[in-house]
Amino acid sequence: MASSSFLLFTAILALVSWQALASDPGPLQDFCVADNSSRVLVNGFVCKDPKAVTAEDFFLAAKLDMPRDTKMSKVGSNVTLVNVMKIAGLNTLGISLARIDYAPLGENPPHTHPRATEILTVLEGTLYVGFVTSNPENKIFSKELRKGDVFVFPQGLIHFQFNPNPYKPAVAIAALSSQNPGAITIANAVFGSNPMISDDILAKAFQVEKKTVDWLQAQFWADNHN
Repeated sequence: MASSSFLLFTAILALVSWQALASDPGPLQDFCVADNSSRVLVNGFVCKDPKAVTAEDFFLAAKLDMPRDTKMSKVGSNVTLVNVMKIAGLNTLGISLARIDYAPLGENPPHTHPRATEILTVLEGTLYVGFVTSNPENKIFSKELRKGDVFVFPQGLIHFQFNPNPYKPAVAIAALSSQNPGAITIANAVFGSNPMISDDILAKAFQVEKKTVDWLQAQFWADNHN
């Protein structure tokens, strides 16, 4: 009986430990500035020696007050991301942000952030935004936002922003709940993967002719992130 109880306790302890390791741990000290020179591979970045940390590790002259160029973007937007790769002090803190500039009729096309929820604030102009829930409902939640409005995009869900004004640009700031939120632009991933997904697979998935898929795959799928 004692042996069975011990085995049960061991199994429960293993399950709890596995669940704890399956998510990002919270900070165990004031900060863990990323040591970009380390060759050790971990989930995130190795901590820099605290004695070598300076204020510069928490600073970036990002010039987020300056408009970004949207003319070179096929989708008419420019995303300036500030994450742990730009500010080493963000390591383990679970936060990043982005400035997003939209040309008239520009958009930040449907995409997901696999590791972060996003909260977006409109600084200038008007944006039509929305996200789509997972299968089987695929319900869209959308809203037209004006200056000062805020909207939330839940982690992992496909979402978008569009500037409906044909004459004026728009600007937004987004905060994301990860030091490295990641971005998967749907069109780029599906039609611009390397190597290409078989056109037979995509033709059946989208219920279109293969020549339509071939045409889409032949396009230049540019990234609007900087």
